[in-house]
Amino acid sequence: MTAASTSRLPVFDVAVIGGGLVGSAVAYGLRGSVGTIAVLDEGDIALRASRGNFGLVWLQSKGYGMGAYSRWTLNSTRLWPKLAAGLLQETGIDVALEQKGGLTPLMGDYEIEARLAWVNTLMSQPGVEPYEWKFLDHHQAASLVPGLGPDVTGAIWTPHDGIVNPLKLLRAFHTAFSTSGVEYLPHHGITDIVQQPGGDFVLTTPNGTVRARKIVLAGGLRNGDLGRMVGIDLPMAPQRGQILVLERTRRLLDTPMVTLRQNDEGSWLVGDSQEEAGYAEQVTTLPILATLADRAVRTLPALRDVRAVRAWSALRVRAKDGFPVYEQSATHPGAFIVTCHSGVTLAATHAMHLAPMIAAGELPPELATFSTRRFHVQTH
Repeated sequence: MTAASTSRLPVFDVAVIGGGLVGSAVAYGLRGSVGTIAVLDEGDIALRASRGNFGLVWLQSKGYGMGAYSRWTLNSTRLWPKLAAGLLQETGIDVALEQKGGLTPLMGDYEIEARLAWVNTLMSQPGVEPYEWKFLDHHQAASLVPGLGPDVTGAIWTPHDGIVNPLKLLRAFHTAFSTSGVEYLPHHGITDIVQQPGGDFVLTTPNGTVRARKIVLAGGLRNGDLGRMVGIDLPMAPQRGQILVLERTRRLLDTPMVTLRQNDEGSWLVGDSQEEAGYAEQVTTLPILATLADRAVRTLPALRDVRAVRAWSALRVRAKDGFPVYEQSATHPGAFIVTCHSGVTLAATHAMHLAPMIAAGELPPELATFSTRRFHVQTH
């Protein structure tokens, strides 16, 4: 396509690259601040984190090594009820948010001592806003989880944690797009990004060219490649997780755990494996799944009689240090990058806080901690 024909294309105010939970939350939040929005998505063969999400709205494990991440996450957990209510009112879709508190189960003195030391270190970091948490002994934890196994000798509890149905969340975002004029463009994976002298961006895809005044890179595992197109050097380090799915039962678990949860329709998810496996996504391994199943049964012995129905693996979207990245390109003004592996937990703050910042054209100093500059600090 020539420069002349490109100039005749309609220009969106913002093009969000990535139609998963992160890009969809940002696009959803942009609607009240900008006129026209396009969401560009790849095809079904994309390495999608959304399809393998465990669906936790989770605070207690976030921020070790970066206090600002804990504070950012706490803010999102507080905003989640408003987001869920807004989606229900607008789309009629109940995303099944439950925030009754969450548990990290611990087995034996070593796990208890190590976790307490870890939590105390996290909470003492600069930038962490103190929040309520408790260590529960077995009896106290069993009052929240009837039938808790005797191997669980303690647990960490916070009132902010909970669950949501990530598939219903993604559907709600996209339903909102269809009724509010956001243009969703599937099969539009980006092959090139060029900023024209006037400031507009020209996005080349296999299914045509798209122009926009601002762009948001929310392409998940592709953000490293996309970032280089606009002068942002983002080192990625995806991490594979495996999930075991158990058949539906009557509701037994009202307090989710970091490794075990029951969905709103009754099915069970067992997870929390962490493997450094590069971009090898479509792999499940029996040793990992057996370990997940063993710990689940030790946690809740009643699961011994519940059948496993399927298993899958997916890649967590992680920058090299595991923390989120929010940045506007210094060389391509108007190009923003949004990367994190907490697309569910952070959906509320992405929609209600980050999106208005992007619409305004500038990220505030409070988000400087999350820029890629932290990866390129010179040491002497």
